[in-house]
Amino acid sequence: MTESHRNGTAPEENQLFAGQYAGFWTRFWAYLLDLIVIGSINRMIINPIFRALDIPLAEDGIFSPMAIATAVVFYLYFVLMTKFLGQTLGKMVFGLKVVELDGKTLTWGTVLFREWIGRFISATIFVLYVVVAFTKRKQGLHDLFADTTVIYEPR
Repeated sequence: MTESHRNGTAPEENQLFAGQYAGFWTRFWAYLLDLIVIGSINRMIINPIFRALDIPLAEDGIFSPMAIATAVVFYLYFVLMTKFLGQTLGKMVFGLKVVELDGKTLTWGTVLFREWIGRFISATIFVLYVVVAFTKRKQGLHDLFADTTVIYEPR
């Protein structure tokens, strides 16, 4: 019999992460820092490449070359950082880490679903980010979709 069954709590209630969930405001500031990093990457790498190739930097719509390049950088940043490090630079600064609820290592499927599909839905309807403030495990909509959460990284 597991410890959670002995003390009368459901297995998901007695987790390693209990009490360490990152709340809305900490995640919000980490996300803003990530947006600054992404904007810097675009300005230091994408813009010079576009200028060298004589591709206009002005965005004419959602399918303009600049909009597509910006979206690619955005999603690659979140997917690759989360998959390989479990955190983005913004999360590192605030001591946060993305984890699966079952404690397993983040898989490609989980990360892609969370960072690509879930984040697209959350970003499309920005008010959905506020869900973090009202869920027990401080999960955003993208976390709920992928069975993940963000915790304060143990020091």
